[in-house]
Amino acid sequence: MENFLEQMAELFEVDSVNLQDEVIAFDAWDSLTGLSIIALADDEYGITITVNDILEAKTIQGLYALFNQKK
Repeated sequence: MENFLEQMAELFEVDSVNLQDEVIAFDAWDSLTGLSIIALADDEYGITITVNDILEAKTIQGLYALFNQKK
């Protein structure tokens, strides 16, 4: 989980994230960030997700669950 949180912090251009943070609340959230999350899911985790999946996940915890559910 720690690695996942570090990856999310890097994508959202912040020092750290916590599980309750809402994905769209980050200043860095835009369509390119969404595409970066999709690429991370594919490249690092071998899963396919969509922007809708990200938005439905709502929080970092939701994204973490999504990444683990799709494995």
